[in-house]
Amino acid sequence: MFFILSKILAFLISPLVWVFALLIYSFITKIETRAKKLRIAAVILLYVSSNSFLVDELYRAWEPVTPDYDLMSTKYEGAIILGGIGDIDLRLKKINFGFGGDRLFQTLALYHKGRVKRMIFTGGSGSIEFPEKREGLYVQKYLQSIHIPDSSLVVESTSKNTYENAVNTKKLLDSLHIDGDFLLVTSGYHMPRAMAVFNKVGFKKLTPYVTNRASGIRRFTFDHLFIPNPGALHGIEYLLHEWMGYIVYKLKGYA
Repeated sequence: MFFILSKILAFLISPLVWVFALLIYSFITKIETRAKKLRIAAVILLYVSSNSFLVDELYRAWEPVTPDYDLMSTKYEGAIILGGIGDIDLRLKKINFGFGGDRLFQTLALYHKGRVKRMIFTGGSGSIEFPEKREGLYVQKYLQSIHIPDSSLVVESTSKNTYENAVNTKKLLDSLHIDGDFLLVTSGYHMPRAMAVFNKVGFKKLTPYVTNRASGIRRFTFDHLFIPNPGALHGIEYLLHEWMGYIVYKLKGYA
């Protein structure tokens, strides 16, 4: 039920959904002054949500700043890689990596350098429609295809959200008697919630390793400051979803 409700909530907080709702209401209402105000509100909301500078600043304020672990030589028992890194092609039986694929590829580099002993992937299906798209199984298949030995892999493929990632991974590692220092690998915008949840379920020696950070160098060019950008609109969707998830997890005692 919580999984389904989270999907509904993600839909309801979407700025684009609210823009359409305002516009539809403006055409339904018979009060012309109200209709005008609704259309103005829709345009303002759409512009603010698609403004690259504003969205970039929000990401910069939210994403944690961590030391550059790539320049260090510290070694770890394993790197816990959170799912949500691609989409499953059921016809070809493979994973197509997306924006979050950086989580896996950055970890692969650390593994080949001998910085992490194991790659621990956690992720099942985040889809209500396609529960068979268990991401962990396809990531395992991919890693095996590039000759990563099974002895270096731990895969959890049943979790549907971050809370289940943490709980299921803890149970799995405990059952395998694997302990030590771990990296937690996930996207910058997702790291605050992920660290809070994993610490809550009992991970004590956990270091955040941020990948695919969304915020970049602060820019003051005309297009970045003023021109609407569909990429920014996509970015604010991710961030609002993450903020709502963090609040809900706090209320439920998950984080």
